[in-house]
Amino acid sequence: MTVPAVTRPARRASFRATKGAVLDFDFNPFDDAMFASASEDTTIKIWSIPDDWEPTDEKGLAKKGEPLEESLVDLVGHRKKVTLVRFHPTASNVLGSCSSDYSVKVWDIEKGEEISSYGEMGDLAHDIIWDVNGDQIATSCKDKIVRFMDPRAGTVSSTIEKPHEGVKSVKLSYMGDTGKFLTVGASRQAAREVKIWDLKNLSEPLTSETIDTASGVVCPFYDNDTGVLYLSGKGDGIVRPYEFEDKKPYLHRLNDGFRSTSPAKGVCMVPKRGLDVMSCETARLLKLTSNGGVHPLRFIVPRKSDAFQDDIFPDCPSATPAHTADEWAAGSSKAPVTMSLDPRQRKDDIGGSKKKFRTVGTLSKELDEAQKRIAYLEKKLKEAGISTD
Repeated sequence: MTVPAVTRPARRASFRATKGAVLDFDFNPFDDAMFASASEDTTIKIWSIPDDWEPTDEKGLAKKGEPLEESLVDLVGHRKKVTLVRFHPTASNVLGSCSSDYSVKVWDIEKGEEISSYGEMGDLAHDIIWDVNGDQIATSCKDKIVRFMDPRAGTVSSTIEKPHEGVKSVKLSYMGDTGKFLTVGASRQAAREVKIWDLKNLSEPLTSETIDTASGVVCPFYDNDTGVLYLSGKGDGIVRPYEFEDKKPYLHRLNDGFRSTSPAKGVCMVPKRGLDVMSCETARLLKLTSNGGVHPLRFIVPRKSDAFQDDIFPDCPSATPAHTADEWAAGSSKAPVTMSLDPRQRKDDIGGSKKKFRTVGTLSKELDEAQKRIAYLEKKLKEAGISTD
């Protein structure tokens, strides 16, 4: 594993149309320029980074940006602050959200309206995730219940009562399409632990493994292509890799992983299509540290050959949605559209097509311009002695 140069924030353009603090955000998997933000002001806003919003100049130096104050879409429906947002993995313009009003909502962001809503969470949600095809949502909650929901109907289909006895937040992950499910939490003695469950039988875990006794919340990142699970704890500097196998003992510790003295404030995983595959980079985690820097952590499989390694780089999810929001809401169930990572076969538009949303501000401006044009034409017709009656 290698650690490239640290990225530090410079004077960049910012988004500042929310009236409260931003508590979460998520990028659209089918449009790299679009993301959703969750705010304390009870709204969800959809943003788009302009094409000419280049953060660096021709010399590679940071440029001073202008703030963007108009969002594409505002989703209003939660009564209290919105804490979590997650885009659908296969359908375009579908978003899931959790709020302090103890509700879970699914949105069609293009129409700006709800698809479904569930309002009986019982307490504050800790996590929300979609399964591989986006047919199910799983949530963890402060009331120590993991709920599996039908996102189209807004109903709970099954639950796990107290997957972990401790009071720490419980984080979740579907283990690809294997039918297995992972929870990370704490034991009664406050030891951090990870458990694997069978979605067909949630009465007891298939396996449980203690991680350590640190205090931070552990976040799981599962690479479905390689079957490797990365566990990173908030507040510590360790990233632990495990290999997942769909049979006992299910989890195999690979090595000591990455260790650093810089504690992590947050971690995310870069999509597989953003990796340097010719350097055999199988995963990259972006680690936000307390000093404001972002550390890209690259996990590389050593290979002597310079050829493309198709055994560690199978086809991965692409930036093309499998179906529309309306099709999905009507019951369509499809696996992600995949793409080859071989540079000889990859297309140039791997970042997804940019969605053209028409905002209220844009429509108002177009209406004003149209009215001015009509008034100008009516004046010309009147001067020519032509009646418009």
